Amino acid sequence: MSAFGRRTAADLPPAPIAATPVVVEATPGVRAAAPLAELRQLCLTRLDPVSIAGMASDRLAIEVERLLADIATDKRIQLNGREQRQLAAELVNDMLGLGPLEPLLEDETVADIMVNGPDKVFVERAGRVYLSNVKFRDASHVANICQRIAADVGRRVDESSPMADARLKDGSRVNIVFPPLALDGPYISIRKFSKKRIDFARLVEYGSMTAPVARILEIAGRCRLNIIISGGTGSGKTTLLNAVSQLIDASERVITVEDAAELQLQQPHVVRMETRPPSLEGRGEITQRDLVRNALRMRPDRIIVGEVRGGEAFDMLQAMNTGHDGSMSTIHANTARDAITRIENMVQMGNFGLPSKSIRQQIVGAVDIIVQVERQRDGGRRLIQVTEVCGLEGDVVILNDIFAFEMTGEGQDGRLQGVYRVSRARPSFNERLAYFGLDKVWASSLEEAGRS
Repeated sequence: MSAFGRRTAADLPPAPIAATPVVVEATPGVRAAAPLAELRQLCLTRLDPVSIAGMASDRLAIEVERLLADIATDKRIQLNGREQRQLAAELVNDMLGLGPLEPLLEDETVADIMVNGPDKVFVERAGRVYLSNVKFRDASHVANICQRIAADVGRRVDESSPMADARLKDGSRVNIVFPPLALDGPYISIRKFSKKRIDFARLVEYGSMTAPVARILEIAGRCRLNIIISGGTGSGKTTLLNAVSQLIDASERVITVEDAAELQLQQPHVVRMETRPPSLEGRGEITQRDLVRNALRMRPDRIIVGEVRGGEAFDMLQAMNTGHDGSMSTIHANTARDAITRIENMVQMGNFGLPSKSIRQQIVGAVDIIVQVERQRDGGRRLIQVTEVCGLEGDVVILNDIFAFEMTGEGQDGRLQGVYRVSRARPSFNERLAYFGLDKVWASSLEEAGRS
């Protein structure tokens, strides 16, 4: 069936329609919006949605350009080649992609996309936020994009369920807030994932850490130490978790548990699980805690929880304490000490009446290292602290900073400069290092870090 079949008015997205060609006074060199809106609408009426669904984007673009040229000739709308290609690309993106967001998704310099209604789209580049020139036609246009994103991962977003977490095909994380909660039209927040594989070498190149610190984290990953990566929103926790996970042996069975799948593990034996929101009737919800409990029955070598937010913290500690060494997770906290406190509070959220000392004993027995990352005022994401959980003295968890970033000044380019203060105390997991034959490498890496 040709892509140029009939289409009913009910199938069309809302857009202004002009009955006859409209002549609008315009600034020289600026195309009036009304004729283009009419051209867009007429093009949509002649496209058959069934045929479009199975058509490749490049072929569809050629067909749309040809159709636009025919309609412009019939309606006597002046359209040059550049405008024709641009309008065709917009239509193809609307039909097969995410509309005006597609160019931003292709731009590798953009790390975050924030849609605050149809007229305000902000982007983050190099750690700084800018207002882009991207605009949607209206709030309905944004709403259609939101619903398409949610539908692609089997979720829904509407007035009855106005918040949703989703992901794009490339793994980028998406959060959607819909009216009536969103007062200025639907809001979309997209955390893009780099198409380039980010490992420790690249993080060192970006200035997120030094080579000796990266080597220490590599040793921690190889020795199957239980690691918590702590930091604020947008500080690079998931990126660092992906880098550490690359050191996992290919023979290990790894199970990941996430709210919205975003981890990019390269091992061949990875089992990925994702939570499920409740249905319209309020039934069928599967939480992270449910998935962590089930993961314990799936013969895992390691369990990786994308982010601990609630009662699943208790089950994560149980997994780390019952032979699943090398498990990892991320948590929102400002310091390593705050991370310990937050884990304790989250365990209490799901297990009322559990004594604080008992929870702290579980934390000390489960967690080996807390890695603190921070997004600093120059826009850089840096590892600022690697802390060892040493033990319990009375009711206080004893921590030892293996590395601590100390700022020394600011360069001419505005980038913060600093050095890592190193502790040469023997780690409490030294026997584990010796078991894997990496105790001497650990010691030499600390010495090198102290000299750099």
